Amino acid sequence: MNNLSKSSLSPFHLAIPVHDLNICRIFYRDVLGLSEGRSSDQWVDFNFHGHQLVIHETGEKTRELNHNAVDGHAVPIPHFGIVLDWELFHSFATTLKEKNVTFVIEPYIRFEGEVGEQATMFFYDPSGNALEFKSFRDMNQLFAS
Repeated sequence: MNNLSKSSLSPFHLAIPVHDLNICRIFYRDVLGLSEGRSSDQWVDFNFHGHQLVIHETGEKTRELNHNAVDGHAVPIPHFGIVLDWELFHSFATTLKEKNVTFVIEPYIRFEGEVGEQATMFFYDPSGNALEFKSFRDMNQLFAS
């Protein structure tokens, strides 16, 4: 597996449940700015920063989430997201605020001035799926210990 981890990144595929396909389609397309791929009456593919995210309509909101305490915040578990470039993270956070996204955890900096310094933010989609967007000041520290 070590050889694979050193090669170029492969896109991941993630399929998540949503309660209302149209409402969530608008959120992922218009709020998060993701481009659509294929779709049907029950699912839509999105280009999630080079990865394949598929929303599948189930008619039910996501189950109640668990939380872990991190830096005095209740981090929703499970969650998914992407690591963005530092400048892109900050401009995206501004865009989300302008679009009145309600944050579970407002954008903030962790480990400021330390190894692994990162910006992070959490919010839910309309079906209750938790998303985290983050960025590292030095992307080479993504896996630093």
